[in-house]
Amino acid sequence: MARNIDITVSEDPAQVVAERLAAVVRNGGNIVLTGGGSVGRAYELAAQLESDWTTVDIWFTDERCVPVEDERSNYGMVDEKLLSRVRAPRVHRMHGELGREEGSARYEAQLGPVDRFDFILLGMGPDGHVASLFPAQPTLDVTERKAIGAEAQLEPYVDRITLTLPMLRGAREILFLVTGGDKADACVRAFDGEPSRETPASLVRAIRGATSAVLDEAAAARV
Repeated sequence: MARNIDITVSEDPAQVVAERLAAVVRNGGNIVLTGGGSVGRAYELAAQLESDWTTVDIWFTDERCVPVEDERSNYGMVDEKLLSRVRAPRVHRMHGELGREEGSARYEAQLGPVDRFDFILLGMGPDGHVASLFPAQPTLDVTERKAIGAEAQLEPYVDRITLTLPMLRGAREILFLVTGGDKADACVRAFDGEPSRETPASLVRAIRGATSAVLDEAAAARV
């Protein structure tokens, strides 16, 4: 199978991603940020590289249904590491505190006419999930919505709000940031294997755009 994603292996993947983020921001548009353990340092570095984020509208891949002050909140992490350090007035957060149904309906309303993002930053879980789209779940089959509610399939077991697969795949540019040896097996399935509902990341490729991934050496060990 021909690989349909460009992969960079770096000793400092956060720096690589931060530089790309800063460049994207200077071009403006609708960009989507993600949570997870791998991206915090990339956000801190991106804030140092570019302090003016007023050129972009910032959206989110997914959110846990918790208040923003909860340590599990994706928005809370992104705000701490990035948003509080830059000028970024147009931030469209997912209201997880409303619950997965009301929160996802509200986010769909916020998206309004936005049907294609300019840039999406994604992480990936050890099980191959992206955003809050988990392996072999019915949420992978939703095509008529932009944002939906989802049940958690791993810790922390709280409900989620997530963008749908068509919204991810419609982006002009998708960039994965994946680190850690615990994700090495998932990287093989996601980036070298056949597309599979068992590995949602393998389904996320920009249909009319570019898809790339930045991995550390541990995550790339088997790719």
